[in-house]
Amino acid sequence: MVDELVVNNLLDKSDSPAGSTLWSAVKPVVDAVGEARSIPAVEVRPNLFLLPGDVRLAEFEQELNTFWGECFQRKTRGFRGAGALSAIVTTAVRRFKIDYVFYDSGPNIGALNRVILLDCDHFIIPAACDLFSLRAISTLGHTLETWIKDWATIADLAPEDQLLLAGMPQLLGFIPQRFRVYRGLPAAQYARFLPLLEKRINSEVIARLRKIDLGLLPPTGEALKIGEVKDFGSLSTASQDEGVPIAYVDHAGTPDQKSEAKAVFTILAQAIMKRTE
Repeated sequence: MVDELVVNNLLDKSDSPAGSTLWSAVKPVVDAVGEARSIPAVEVRPNLFLLPGDVRLAEFEQELNTFWGECFQRKTRGFRGAGALSAIVTTAVRRFKIDYVFYDSGPNIGALNRVILLDCDHFIIPAACDLFSLRAISTLGHTLETWIKDWATIADLAPEDQLLLAGMPQLLGFIPQRFRVYRGLPAAQYARFLPLLEKRINSEVIARLRKIDLGLLPPTGEALKIGEVKDFGSLSTASQDEGVPIAYVDHAGTPDQKSEAKAVFTILAQAIMKRTE
């Protein structure tokens, strides 16, 4: 459990030399005074580490568009800025011998998600069963294709000794989420949207990735849907408030609901491990 007072203390100090959030780590790059610096990881549970985020990363995101343009100009500052988060995460991975890194970012196609996706080996599409997700998938496919091609151009322009983002994220599949369940079965809206989501991902994301490199496609023989996460209601809110997984909250839900949540996320974890092994 990450204590709320600890988190607030981290955020209060993030702009100072003693700061230990991701904003603290990238601030020297934004201020053009040096390289990204390492920050201590918070051990949430045994062998589970967190690099704390920060609302101030919005300022870093504004600079990322400048860094991106400077990469095309072969400027060192551009490459340093675009790869700052990757350098920070890589340091933590080596220090703690991390097997899996999960980036938790907002569902948008901004500059921050651009460098995050291009740094990943794999990515998963979370999708609500609604028209907004269908539209967003189309935008994602077009944007991701542009990002990958642009970064390939940048990689060709880069000096030989320049460390670069991998730039080739493989799609693992998608996860329909936050759907309602009635009498033990998904609501009718889920059944209506699920095939539409699969069709849209195939036409707007997979088809575009196929044109770039077959290695970007989902693993052969695996279903496009990795798993599913229903709307757990008050359990989700309690999980955030208490800073613990849904299955271990104290002040919400029933034992059966918590067991169901644990089973759902166990299935997801096993599926991701299988697809990335």
